[in-house]
Amino acid sequence: MSIGEQAPTRPGAGRFAPSPSGDLHVGNLRTALLAWLFARSTGRAYYLRVEDLDRVRPGAEERQIADLAALGLDWDPPIVRQSERQDRHRAAIETLVAAGATYECFCTRREIQQAATAPHGPMGAYPGTCRDLTDAERAERRAEGRPAALRLLSRTTEFEIVDEIHGTYRGVVDDFVLRRGDGTPAYNLAVVVDDAEQGIDQVVRGDDLLASTPRQAYLAALLGYTVPQYAHVPLVLNRDGKRLAKRDGAVTLADRAALGETPRHVFALLADSLGYTGSTPTELLKDFRPDTLPREAWRLDPQNMVKSSRNP
Repeated sequence: MSIGEQAPTRPGAGRFAPSPSGDLHVGNLRTALLAWLFARSTGRAYYLRVEDLDRVRPGAEERQIADLAALGLDWDPPIVRQSERQDRHRAAIETLVAAGATYECFCTRREIQQAATAPHGPMGAYPGTCRDLTDAERAERRAEGRPAALRLLSRTTEFEIVDEIHGTYRGVVDDFVLRRGDGTPAYNLAVVVDDAEQGIDQVVRGDDLLASTPRQAYLAALLGYTVPQYAHVPLVLNRDGKRLAKRDGAVTLADRAALGETPRHVFALLADSLGYTGSTPTELLKDFRPDTLPREAWRLDPQNMVKSSRNP
């Protein structure tokens, strides 16, 4: 049973939500393209949301937006910034607090890493160290000057979702953080609130985030929101089979431009990696079918990226 109000019914939407910590690399751009294709092929709006509650590099947001536009992607206004929505995040937290679904956690990161998983919980879950503290024990920790994060008092250890790529997936739900010790809303809380209030009912993102999705889906249901449809798409890996990163070489549009390649060259490479031919996102729409997408990660060696002969 939910403890929040149902989110208002709105036309469906998909989204791409990068963190402005640096330039987008080929893997990020591929996911943005896929999110656009999923949304536009189903008649949904497509939004950009800047997830700037953590590290922000000056100018990164502007460069990311410019790179997406250079690939031919468009989006529906407005561009939303998470940092401007913290009042909505706090309102959701207060709803959970009022329902008795939270507790303060005084554990340091080191203490959490060193603690054993709770006997009644799934492997890797927060062990519940602070879950049953008495009022006196909480007061003692506050007196020691320990900052308190706020955790969800979960009533389950697992939650099941259905994913477009992975099918039925059941994953861990522990007492995850809702608000960090510095008072900042945590990612798992903010993303759920923002998706619901933007009317986003389709979430397409990298499959490295699949494991955290049951937590978010559970929280959405708890707050009375409609759980989105999910599609966790394969990542782009480097030649060593690790997730592609900027340190792997020339992997951004700016890097490729320095080597004489245009955004159209990069787009053609992305399209080819998905099994399509085209020079614009719109050209891919007519043939786009999620069931034909590659299920394996795309392994890429930036040193061997070549200009596309189709789009000189």
